[in-house]
Parts: sequence; structure tokens; C-alpha cells
Amino acid sequence: MSNFPFLSVLTVAPLVGALVVAFLPRHRPELAKQVAFAWSLLVLVLSVVMWVSFNAGGDRFQFRESYSWIPNWGVSFTFAADGIALVMLMLIAVLVPLVILASWHDAESSKRSVPVYFALLLVLECTMIGVFAAADVFLFYVFFEVMLVPMYFLIGSYGGHQRQYAAVKFFLYSLVGGLFMLAAVIGLWVVGGKTFDWQALSQVDISTGTERWLFLGFFLAFAIKAPFFPFHTWLPDAGGAAPAGAAALLVGVLDKVGTFGILRYCLPLFPEASKWFAPWALALGVIGIVYAALLAVGQNDLKRLVSYTSIAHFGFIGVGIFAFTTQAGTGAVLYMLNHGLATGLLFLVVGMLISRRGSSLISDFGGAGKLVPVLAGVLFFAGLASLALPGTAPFISEFLVLIGTFTVNKPVAIIATLGIILAAAYVLWMVQRTTQGTLNPALTEVDGMRRDLNLREKFVVAPLIALIVLLGFYPKPVTDVINPAVQATMDDIGRTDPAPSVGTVQEAAK
Repeated sequence: MSNFPFLSVLTVAPLVGALVVAFLPRHRPELAKQVAFAWSLLVLVLSVVMWVSFNAGGDRFQFRESYSWIPNWGVSFTFAADGIALVMLMLIAVLVPLVILASWHDAESSKRSVPVYFALLLVLECTMIGVFAAADVFLFYVFFEVMLVPMYFLIGSYGGHQRQYAAVKFFLYSLVGGLFMLAAVIGLWVVGGKTFDWQALSQVDISTGTERWLFLGFFLAFAIKAPFFPFHTWLPDAGGAAPAGAAALLVGVLDKVGTFGILRYCLPLFPEASKWFAPWALALGVIGIVYAALLAVGQNDLKRLVSYTSIAHFGFIGVGIFAFTTQAGTGAVLYMLNHGLATGLLFLVVGMLISRRGSSLISDFGGAGKLVPVLAGVLFFAGLASLALPGTAPFISEFLVLIGTFTVNKPVAIIATLGIILAAAYVLWMVQRTTQGTLNPALTEVDGMRRDLNLREKFVVAPLIALIVLLGFYPKPVTDVINPAVQATMDDIGRTDPAPSVGTVQEAAK
């Protein structure tokens, strides 16, 4: 199966599905939903087969395909996946069917075309797969930019309050970041011998000054996309206005393009510049952890609160990347996966609460657990996973990041640990104000608040809960895939893990 064109098929399949769904009759919305869901399941099955076919001990990049596109510019449709990309592709394949199920009635409530809504979700899946599978810098840039279009329409046409403002702000921020990247891509093509092939560019020797400018162009685009402090202000608006399913993909997957891009492009292509900029990147990471957590504590809007928690989590991922140890790097990549699962679950559950109450304000809830106990329980679990409770998948990621960072930069690790304390504050306070305590009398007058999770919604949350618990106790199948790719990235920048001191070895022996 290693010769099967997995990556090109996975990229094209959702686009074909989107065309089929978009042209279905508007008066048959159920058919559009069913076709979109079935198509997303097909992508999931193909992704699972690809995961099984991946040889963790084999070549760094596997499933490589290359098709000529613009030969005069050295551009080709080149796809390849290492362990980092493979994990993100599996995250996409798992989340999209669940988002489609969770969004079953979202388009109808917005009074807009149901087939178009689900077609946009499939187009988004196509672009997300393409951006992680691309092994040509120009192809990556194309997917990076095109990915904005379906998310813009999902927010602007199907979102909630201030959706137009949020959609435009999201688009403009990402577009500005893309312009920085475009300049850097052109510069890289010029100094790299007029090729966009990643493997060829990784062997190019670039002068120090040029390398720093090129790194900065890529890093600014990725920092905005991630988002890192202080480029984060678009996310609370976009996450707050987007439909819950689209918000889950926005925070669970799209934002990971930023951190993935740093790992795939900034570090291997510009190793010396990466080390030169690392102290600044670490500073942005720890500021983002503390700053976003403090802002999350003061939020009264559920979706904006979850958005701010994600900014804090991306601070951890940034710290893990720029600590330049395999432990922290593996933790960062694992965090990208686990954050997508935990925050995806949290956004979907919050969306279920909001659809029942008709409001996203925390102050409009209170004691909701007495009316919807199962939904309240899932919210509590998702909150605990978000704050990285031991036994949940994010705990493993956070622990690896902090341990790996502590070995090389103790002050950064200590400051970042404050984020764990603040996470407990904003998550537990959110749960307490929405589902615990005295029942808000206004809730008893809302018909939706008398409906607990139905069978469809249970099918949405159950797989995510199972994966979060499974990876919390047994992450080895994923770390075995991630580790070789992270180690290769550390080799690209010439970094090795620090040797333990004699005292440390003696303490470990005891």
C-alpha cells in the first residue's frame, strides 16, 4: 500500500465531495448532510489505512508523489508526509465527520443554504489536508492562502453576532501574514536555485543576513496563523462568531498550520536564524501563556473564553518548539494533536449548550447541570482535559513540554507552569458558573434546556472522550510516529539533547 497515492487522493476526495454536495437540491437538506458525512467517513477510512501503512522506522518522508505543474518556475504538485504531518492528517480525518454530525442543524438555524454549508466544510477539509501534505513550498503557500476562503464564508455567512466583522478581521490578519510569507517564498526561490522543492531547499547554504530575513517572513505568517501573542487578537472574534463546528476546526486544526509551518519550514530551512530568534520566540510563548489565561478568567462569553484558552495553549506549543530538545519538541507536536481533540470537544459541547439556551453568555446559565446532567458532565470532562488533568491526553503533552524545556531553560519552564494554575481557575470557574450552583430560574422557561444529549450528539462526543482518555494513558502509538520526525528536525538545526549531570543520574538511580 506504500505505493498508493494516499496524499493526492485524500486531498482531492473532499473537493469532489464538496462539488457533489453543493449541487444537491436545496429542498433536500437531509440528503446533503448524509452525503457530506459519508464522504468524510471515506476520508477517515483512507487516513486510517495510510496510518497503518506508515513505517515509523523507515524514511523520514513517506507516500511521496510529484507531478509537474509549472516547470519554468520549478513548481510541482509534490506531496509527502513525515510523522508530524501524518498525525495532523489523522486529526483532520477524525474531527471533520464529528463536526458534520455536530453541525447537523446549524445551517438551518442560520436560514441559509444547507448544501453550501456542508460543501464548505468539505472544501475546508481539502485545503487543510493539502497544507499538511505539501512538500513543495509554493504548493504549501497556495493551500495556506486558499484555506482562508471556506472559513471566511463559514464565519461570515453562518456565524453569530458580529460575524461579518469577525470574518473580515480573520481574513485580513491571515492575508497580511500571507503577504509576508509570499515575499519570503520568492526570496527563497531566488537564493535556493529557482526551485520550490523542500528537500532541495533544505540543502541550500544561505548567508546569515538573508536567512534571518527569510525566517522572519515565514515566522510572522505562522505566528499570526497560530496565533502567538501579540498577533492573537483575531482569534477571540473569529472563534466567538463562528458556528461551533467551524470554530472547532478553526482552533483545532487551522491554527496548527502555524506551529506546523514553524517545524516544517522555519527550523529546517533556516536553522541558524531559528536559533538566533529562539529567545524572542520563547518570550512570546510565555507571555501568551500568562496573558491569555488572565484574559480567559474574565470572559463572560463561552466561545471567546475557549478561544483565549487556546491562545494560552499555543504558548505552550511555541515554548516546546523553541526549547530545541526532542522531549519538548515531541511534547509540542503531541500537544498539537491533543489540543485539537480536547478543544474540539470543548467547542462542540459549548455549541450544544448555546444552541439549547440561545445565548453564549455565561451569566445566562447557572445550575444547568440540574436540567442537562449528561451534557454538563461532558462539559466538565472537556474542561478537565483542557486544563491538562493527569489521565487526559493534554497532560502528557504539557508534561513533556515543561520537562524538555526545564533541562535547557529553567526560568521559561517555571513561568510557563503558572499557566497550569491559571487554567484551573478559568476552566473550573466556567464550569461552576454554567452548570453548578443554584439553578437559574430563566433556564426552566427555555424548552431547549430540558433536552439532554441525544443519540447523534453522543456519537459526536464519545469518540473524542475515548481518544482523550486512551492517549492520556497510552500515547506510545502516536509518540512512536512523532519521535523520528522531531529528532530529524533537531538534527536539521544541529541541536542535541543536553547530557544529564552526574548528580541527576545519581538521583534517578536512587
